[in-house]
Amino acid sequence: MTRIYTYFFTYIHTYRLDLYSSEMRKVLVLWGLVFVVVLGNSNGYEYDEYLNGTEEVLAQDFVFGVSAKYNPLTVGLTVIRGAGAQGAVCLDGTLPGYHLHRGYGSGANSWLIQLEGGGWCDTVRSCVYRKKTRRGSLHHMEKEIIFAGILSNKAEQNPDFFNWNRVKLRYCDGASFAGDGEDKAAGLHFRGQRIWWAAMRDLKAKGMSHAEQALLSGCSAGGLASILKCDEFRELFPSSTKVKCLSDGGLFLDAVDVAGGRTLRNLFNGVVKLQGVHRNLPHTCTNHLDSTSCFFPQNLISSIKTPLFLLNAAYDAWQVTASLAPPAADPHHHWGACKMNHAYCSTSQIQFLQRFRDYMVHVVKGFASSPKNGVFLNSCFAHCQSERQDTWFSDNSPLIANKGIALAVGDWYFDRAGCKAIDCAYPCDRTCHNLIFS
Repeated sequence: MTRIYTYFFTYIHTYRLDLYSSEMRKVLVLWGLVFVVVLGNSNGYEYDEYLNGTEEVLAQDFVFGVSAKYNPLTVGLTVIRGAGAQGAVCLDGTLPGYHLHRGYGSGANSWLIQLEGGGWCDTVRSCVYRKKTRRGSLHHMEKEIIFAGILSNKAEQNPDFFNWNRVKLRYCDGASFAGDGEDKAAGLHFRGQRIWWAAMRDLKAKGMSHAEQALLSGCSAGGLASILKCDEFRELFPSSTKVKCLSDGGLFLDAVDVAGGRTLRNLFNGVVKLQGVHRNLPHTCTNHLDSTSCFFPQNLISSIKTPLFLLNAAYDAWQVTASLAPPAADPHHHWGACKMNHAYCSTSQIQFLQRFRDYMVHVVKGFASSPKNGVFLNSCFAHCQSERQDTWFSDNSPLIANKGIALAVGDWYFDRAGCKAIDCAYPCDRTCHNLIFS
């Protein structure tokens, strides 16, 4: 089912279809028939182990967040030509890349680096599959992508960062830019850490070394990476440069799933061991916790020295679907309807999700007590809200205390105001843009 979703949204992206056009309605009817056939021959929602369930969330983000009515900017792919000599290659050995849109005016010497997300691979089998996709090979990456939300070049869509140098670093290693190893027999290169450094060197040569302001951001697996790399990013610049970090949808919790197991811990354990991640985890964590625990943001955020902003949905759509109630933990599909649409959740299921939200609030409270840090934790069923135009900055963006995400992040970055926004529990927030999969 994941592959069907991916083909569908790739088709929409390729032909720049407006969600509200008559042509789009015809496409929806055609693809709707495909979905009916697939669903009619399956047991409901299918979890693709190779993509860790994230593709569906990212695909939904594209359709609901970047309609043609926003007239989004598209930016071409830049290949990091010197990366190979540094051993900085994708899973299949091809070169990594990024998309750069130059800043101008007051933003000419300001840089925003966004780390792409897209799940992880934790076994040789899953990484071999992944290296045949855009998440593991230059050959399969889009040659140009849409810049929307925090990457938009329009002041009316991105008021604080529209004229900065804005970069999206492509994700092709499967370990949140943190691995360093290889499996020669399988033809796998686990070089996320080297890709990170190769990209930073390349960007510094293109002007980032003169940055007066810099923001490292990321979504999902990239949001985890922005936490892991935050202090390293700070060290790239002189003390006179204003440097902060933003993690969007990256607060992955070491939580118990619906069967009492720890699905995400098992996944992260595989990633850390297979890809040699332990070598690149912060010593402030590994000096007292095991490496897998130190891949979880909850054990890292309080020790990060650089100012960090956590943007997360309290009922994170990816975690609900793939960590809390994956098929392996729910073999009888009791959670099938609930995780596709929260409106179908039973009272006991909502109570379970409320406990998850309470756990997330508990995790961020100590972090939020530091004046330098920021938090925007809204009670939505969402994921990656800085990349979507409708959630980042629009007429009906999600709000906490009458302030939207873009303004909250901007106020925090520019020290106009602090932000410790923790929403009331579901269903009090009526401004959410919830992800619905059915």
